[in-house]
Amino acid sequence: MINGVHAIVFSPEAEKVRAFFADVLGLPSVDAGRGWLIFALPPAELAVHPADGDSRHELYLMCDDIAATLTELRGKGVEIAREPSDQGWGLLAAIRMPDGGELPIYEPRHPSPHPT
Repeated sequence: MINGVHAIVFSPEAEKVRAFFADVLGLPSVDAGRGWLIFALPPAELAVHPADGDSRHELYLMCDDIAATLTELRGKGVEIAREPSDQGWGLLAAIRMPDGGELPIYEPRHPSPHPT
């Protein structure tokens, strides 16, 4: 059966984004060979939402306290691409990755399948 999820972030500046995940976000990793880092992630959730049109996939980081997390990231020089907004299901913001892309991050208000 399924025992995990492997997510991939594609970037034209992969080395900078890898360094960002390792040095700024502090995610532990292993080198799968030739500098291809595979990062350990905290518990993950998978949701399936209805879509108008084609299927698509999205990646979001989650945190317990969006204000504290964004303050910590700002202190590390991370640009906040979108300030928090209340979506009902959570407080949603986005941070800027070194390649210019946005990475959504949110404080969930929905039930979680993971024990607290």
